[in-house]
Amino acid sequence: MSLVKKLLHTRMRVDDIDKTVDFYTRVLGLEVVSREVSPRGSTLVFLRTPNSEELIELTSFPPSGPVQVQPDLMHLAFEVENMAAFQKHAEANGYPFSDGPVKTAKGHTIAFIDAPEGYEIELIQP
Repeated sequence: MSLVKKLLHTRMRVDDIDKTVDFYTRVLGLEVVSREVSPRGSTLVFLRTPNSEELIELTSFPPSGPVQVQPDLMHLAFEVENMAAFQKHAEANGYPFSDGPVKTAKGHTIAFIDAPEGYEIELIQP
């Protein structure tokens, strides 16, 4: 028997929820599933990635103070079909790669892009 059934979502706190939602929808192509206000007053936006069940929860709660994203603490990784095409799209939207693209020992191509608030996004082309 497993104690947990599945991963439902990952939460990331942000200061500028609208700018961050714009990045995830316009640059990465995620879909807003819901937008709501929690009982304590946090703005919550749930995003769906194509071909995935897990959601990303973005939350903004200004009374907690400014978000301070620690470098290299965590990142999200997304599969892309064509790294060169994605790079051109990201740059056209004001988000150049922060590292890569490079080939891995397994033959994948990886690159990184910085989302608003400083969260790192890894892109992988198998």
